[in-house]
Amino acid sequence: MTSRKLQVVSPVPADIDIANSVVPLHISEIAKDLHLNPDHYDLYGKYKAKVLLSVFDELKEREDGYYVVVGGITPTPLGEGKSTTTVGLCQALGAFLDKKVVTTLRQPSQGPTFGIKGGAAGGGYSQVIPMDEFNLHLTGDIHAITAANNLLAAAIDTRIFHENTQKDAALLNRLCPPNKEGVRTFNDIMFRRLKKLNINKTKPEDLTPEEVNKFARLDIDPDSITWRRVMDVNDRFLRKITVGQGPDEKGMVRETGFDISVASEIMAVLALTTSLSDMRERLGKMVIGNSKSGDPITADDLGLGGALTVLMKDAINPTLMQTLEGTPVLVHAGPFANIAHGNSSIVADKIALKLVGPGGYVVTEAGFGSDIGTEKFMNIKCRYSGLKPQCAIIVATIRALKMHGGGPVVTAGKPLDRAYVTENVGLVEAGCVNLARHIENTRAYGVNVVVAVNKFSTDTDAEIAAVKNAALAAGAFDAVLCTHHAHGGKGAVDLGIAVQKACESATQPLKFLYPLDISIKEKIEAIARSYGASGVEYSDQAEKQIEMYTKQGFSGLPICMAKTQYSFSDNASAKGAPSGFVLPIRDVRGSIGAGFIYPLVGTMSTMPGLPTRPCFYDIDLDTETGRVKGLS
Repeated sequence: MTSRKLQVVSPVPADIDIANSVVPLHISEIAKDLHLNPDHYDLYGKYKAKVLLSVFDELKEREDGYYVVVGGITPTPLGEGKSTTTVGLCQALGAFLDKKVVTTLRQPSQGPTFGIKGGAAGGGYSQVIPMDEFNLHLTGDIHAITAANNLLAAAIDTRIFHENTQKDAALLNRLCPPNKEGVRTFNDIMFRRLKKLNINKTKPEDLTPEEVNKFARLDIDPDSITWRRVMDVNDRFLRKITVGQGPDEKGMVRETGFDISVASEIMAVLALTTSLSDMRERLGKMVIGNSKSGDPITADDLGLGGALTVLMKDAINPTLMQTLEGTPVLVHAGPFANIAHGNSSIVADKIALKLVGPGGYVVTEAGFGSDIGTEKFMNIKCRYSGLKPQCAIIVATIRALKMHGGGPVVTAGKPLDRAYVTENVGLVEAGCVNLARHIENTRAYGVNVVVAVNKFSTDTDAEIAAVKNAALAAGAFDAVLCTHHAHGGKGAVDLGIAVQKACESATQPLKFLYPLDISIKEKIEAIARSYGASGVEYSDQAEKQIEMYTKQGFSGLPICMAKTQYSFSDNASAKGAPSGFVLPIRDVRGSIGAGFIYPLVGTMSTMPGLPTRPCFYDIDLDTETGRVKGLS
């Protein structure tokens, strides 16, 4: 594969300065390495291209490469470098170990980019470039999701408005206006609703008054609506809003709110879809609420499934980019792991596995700690894709392990306490209970687990040795020290060798945490036990929702827990490996089109807020060169 030799310097410069110091290869060169010709992709400027789904169809008989997922221990608010490890490992495999490799990553949300965490292109000498394009608009997929989501939200309130102000016959006449010949007809999407209602008629005039009422009147219960508007910005003041206050809305006021765009079900649909036709069906099946009689109302009932698919038709194609060392990256979808399922798309992984072929490697990242990101990767993503990983990486840092061992609170934007920059082997060993539980949980899926220890300059040999010993004692296949942040792919060569051995020796089938044919509560409780919980407590609202989804026939879906990323429990301050706690389920919602039920644990919010000093303070544009400054 094409590779680029990095000129590393010490101390490591700012991420944006490193990214700007390297001129990316034209994306056609990266495509050529993957044996993609210009008919296989659409260019988006010099350094990005959308890879078409037809590539998979052409290669579907080819054997897949090895599949590797990168998770982590429970992180500090500073992050422990999963994206950096994912990129560094791929640079090692491609640029130093001469393996065919593709990195598959999520598209970052602009919420954290301008909020607390910053971007997600990796860091140091292990980055995706151009990193400013990667972290900002990319090829517009999140904007397409935002537009589609909000079109559906507008359709919901508007339909309630029109049904409240018109009689049945007038509704039917407006839904089925006469054509130029004066004939009223149903359009294609209306036949989906007619079939759902068991009405076998093809002409509007043939409907009985009862059938007109059933077809034309969705009778949406405003209190049941779960569909919210979205935007790709952290804005706590949009968590709860009131709509319909204008004089023309005739007093049809209701409370609702905004989620961040990456929490939209449409993002989850994009990530879990397997084809264009599958995406069309999933978008149409999305449930926005219920009728007053308790029946689920879908996007297709509102006549919108086709229009949503049109808005998403380009977004379904993964975006091809490159690392600092010239290895290929497919960027696609961007659901958070704490409030969504936290993994890049199935279609990107499937295309990548065919492109690398036998003996090649596809490395993907699962968001946050393995308790949420890797768990959802296995139980949701792999269920729908049919793919099985051979190796799972757990990224750890001495810093995070000291925190889990009882170290002082780590706060973004504040200097680290002295405990984190001086040797304290006892604190590290105490914190390894967190690592051990992640290893145990991940091994249970039947994959080999490799621990990647991201080295900081203040880490000592004794502390690193303590982590390696604890990892191996907990059942890890290997534990490897990594310096890819400071040295690029060269610093992850040992990790690459360990991953290669782990993949080649994998023999077990994929084992899920729970079967789908048990109840919603039983599945929730199986996941809760993996956290260390002794039981689960359901609010009255959660009980009501579980009963409703079960009655509606959705109890066979997998579970996607919306939970804090900072602890195994619902309490973000409970570090280490807490056990014996009762997990509180505040609410339960359904992403029926995407294909999962998601319980909300504790006070989890689907719209983040901004801190006192957001990242945007540091971001600016050099107006002479046009280069972005301060992006991290």
